Amino acid sequence: MSHLLSIDQGTSSSRGIVFSSAGEMLAVGQREFDMSFPHDGWVEQNPDILWQTTLDSAREAIELAGIEASSLAAIGITNQRETTLLWDRNTGECLYNAIVWQDRRTADYCNELRGGPVETLIRQQTGLVLDPYFSSTKLRWLLENVDGARTRAQAGELAFGTVDSYLIWRLTNGARHVTDATNASRTQLYDIHRGQWSEELLAAFDIPASLLPEVLDCVADFGTADAQHFGADVPIAGVAGDQQAALVGQACFEPGMSKSTYGTGCFLINNTGSTPTSSDSGLLTTIGYQLQGKPTYAVEGSIFVAGQALKWLRDGVGLIREASDSQRIAQDNGPDTDGVYVVSAFTGLGAPHWQPDARAIITGLTLDSNAAQIVTATLASIAYQSHDLVAALARDGAQLSRLRVDGGMAVNDWFCQFLADIADVVVERPAVVETTALGAALLAAVGSGLAPSLEEAASMWRCERVFEPSMSAELRAALLDGWQAAVGQALALPGK
Repeated sequence: MSHLLSIDQGTSSSRGIVFSSAGEMLAVGQREFDMSFPHDGWVEQNPDILWQTTLDSAREAIELAGIEASSLAAIGITNQRETTLLWDRNTGECLYNAIVWQDRRTADYCNELRGGPVETLIRQQTGLVLDPYFSSTKLRWLLENVDGARTRAQAGELAFGTVDSYLIWRLTNGARHVTDATNASRTQLYDIHRGQWSEELLAAFDIPASLLPEVLDCVADFGTADAQHFGADVPIAGVAGDQQAALVGQACFEPGMSKSTYGTGCFLINNTGSTPTSSDSGLLTTIGYQLQGKPTYAVEGSIFVAGQALKWLRDGVGLIREASDSQRIAQDNGPDTDGVYVVSAFTGLGAPHWQPDARAIITGLTLDSNAAQIVTATLASIAYQSHDLVAALARDGAQLSRLRVDGGMAVNDWFCQFLADIADVVVERPAVVETTALGAALLAAVGSGLAPSLEEAASMWRCERVFEPSMSAELRAALLDGWQAAVGQALALPGK
């Protein structure tokens, strides 16, 4: 048993990736799926589609790798975080669609709590901010709005989970209702200091404790995937939320090391070590990973829309045919878009602003503006927002000089160079940009005994290319001044 299966269940696709014990990616299976948007700011997914695409992509990867499931030492799972599901403990059937992390339906409720004791408690115990992004208010909405949900929850008939818990439940045929510390830390119901579910927050949101999964380390016995799914029983030995898995996959095991993942959204995480660090600049304190009961903490900045903005350019307005077209267009256009800026707040602005009602805008248009400028400005907007996260880290005292990047957008050379220029940091791109899936595989490798430790696994990280800042200070300052003005316009617009 010398292979590992990484299940990477993301916001827009499910993937299965087979790795060798040396961390070599052998085969990939992938299934894309659509989300639904029932109302302004609402984002949902069909749980059955999440499950079926996960199964299909994992089976495809095993087949393409030319192996039998019996050769798999373990499964590692990584997942879109905060997305909230509620299901029947007997049948496994969900009572409602999965409410996606991008969903803003509880914004009004969050505003009601703002400035009160619950907001303070959230910050003190969970390290998070009061925002619809997290699972707590989503779960409360389900209990309040789905017929019979609260009564059945109080009777112990239902289970809540983020996507990892739901997949483990299905893979183990309902034998295990568990999660890991990183996913628990994103629910806004978990005390990251005491390492347990918060009785105070459960009471504040009126959530029965019987709904909650058991919280384990990132390397642990999460149960066994039944043979009916892949052809053999396979232990599930490692779990982490997607951004924390990328932190592991990028080998950011020393305090001060940072990575930024550019997938559907963008998430920059800075390892702060064994002591949680509170941010005064709108960043989140979270658990980076947890081993043998000991958490390693991190500070995180979240951008809600990154690669999804390129999907909008392709599918929404038809300015590109493929996401890769954006690199050629931006290279031809250059970094100066002649005053055109895109603020990609399609589902609100995340860190450091935390404005759920903000909406995307294009500003600075003239009769001379063209499609290439809009495409370039959309791509650049993700780098500008990354700059804002780096600046927030600096205000908190973390001086970031190097940034490891991964995710789909990281293959774009123009974007990586512009990111290095505008954030004034050295950008390092690894040989394997699928570091989220790799991180889950590394955790499973440790859990199955294929790797003695994460530190040993870190030796497998390789840099493919380094992007050094080369933009003049004058141009950088001018571009950033224009960006800040554009963000100001987005924030000044009336809410929903």
